[in-house]
Amino acid sequence: MKSSYESPFNSRYASREMQQLFSPDMKFKTWRRLWIALAEAEKELGLPITDEQIGELKNNLDNINYELAEKKEKEFRHDVMAHIHAYGEQCPSARGIIHLGATSCYVGDNTDIIVMTEALKLIRTKLIHVIRKLSDFALQYKDLPTLGFTHYQPAQLVTVGKRACLWVHDILLDLEELDFVLESMKLLGSKGTTGTQASFLSLFDGDHEKVKKLEKLIAQKMGFKDVYPVSGQTYTRKVDSRVLNVLGSIAQSAYKFSNDIRLLQSMKEVEEPFEEKQIGSSAMAYKRNPMRSERISSIARYVIVDTLNPAITASTQWFERTLDDSANKRISIPEGFLGVDAILNIYMNVTGGLVVYPKVIEKHVMEELPFMATENIMMEAVKRGGDRQELHEQIRVHSMEAGKQVKVYGNSNDLIERIANDPIFGLSLEEIKAVLEPKNYVGRAPEQVEEFIDEFVKPVLQKNNVTEMEVELKV
Repeated sequence: MKSSYESPFNSRYASREMQQLFSPDMKFKTWRRLWIALAEAEKELGLPITDEQIGELKNNLDNINYELAEKKEKEFRHDVMAHIHAYGEQCPSARGIIHLGATSCYVGDNTDIIVMTEALKLIRTKLIHVIRKLSDFALQYKDLPTLGFTHYQPAQLVTVGKRACLWVHDILLDLEELDFVLESMKLLGSKGTTGTQASFLSLFDGDHEKVKKLEKLIAQKMGFKDVYPVSGQTYTRKVDSRVLNVLGSIAQSAYKFSNDIRLLQSMKEVEEPFEEKQIGSSAMAYKRNPMRSERISSIARYVIVDTLNPAITASTQWFERTLDDSANKRISIPEGFLGVDAILNIYMNVTGGLVVYPKVIEKHVMEELPFMATENIMMEAVKRGGDRQELHEQIRVHSMEAGKQVKVYGNSNDLIERIANDPIFGLSLEEIKAVLEPKNYVGRAPEQVEEFIDEFVKPVLQKNNVTEMEVELKV
């Protein structure tokens, strides 16, 4: 048992892959990759840097001397300078050209962009998996009638599959937004202390073209198409806000799904997976609580609130640079990603094992369908010579009384029997029951499922043929 605080994202929720992306090791190795890219680009543009120096930097890319770096940081109170010195100790011939012309944000901000980009790609892969699992579920249950709800009151029938399409559609919108942000991600580049590139202009003896080419080369070496065209010392913190907004949007969609599942599980219509030895309650042994869906809701709420952090940070930056972003950014950005990673892990797990109870769904449908079928019953009675206005009034009276039997006395809905016993309608009980076929009340729901999956979901899945991803929940 550890004696100091550990983030639940690490110990309980987030995947190893996402934790690794935001690990110190990933950060400091990326710093070294950026220093190598800078040196290579400066050499290619004519600065007196040798292949031997670059080779020495590459040979020490992964074996970071953390103890020395930590010692230096206590001495300098500056993390970047500490790692420059630590790297220099390992690379004596290259010591003088490490970080040449750069400021701290060259490694700090470019690394943040690189890490966020890779993290968005991981989130994207998991989104595709959720879309695939949910679309399979939607197709499987496209024809199963179920009560629709507006205001959480029974409304016209939909199908289980059609409702699942609502969840898929939300995620497709998130995917569109994520793809836009991913496509727009650029490196800060090599902008210098206030974004003017003055130090690099001095290094290249006033050659503006070489200065411009320098950061383009760095971007290419780091796998990016371009750099942001202008900046202060940092890239605009609007980028962080834009990224967290995407994460918040995904959290909103997952929250909506998890709430629906929680309500459906309470109604005993649909349940999330429940393992053989799982305990729902320490006191009530019979309970099957929707714990995974509740966890999605809980973490989603955290992520949605977390989106405020970069929004406020972006709006409160002063001129070319202030440092009041740093501490907040170190917390809010990683935790936003770790949170959504955890949400999607649970989302994949739940959608891969949803249990549907058709008989319970049918029971609930048949309890409410008589009210919904009254228009059809009335039209059938009109065909047999009845007066539409008189029939409408009688249905209203019978409906109020049947509702009273259900709500006041706890009896079954006897509306159909009341109508069958009323001679004004001229319909037998069997004839009325023939009208009560649930599939006749779902409109185009089955067709909508097929059309939606074929036209909007399948193209996404075909374009993104990701391999199967299994997730194991720690709790």
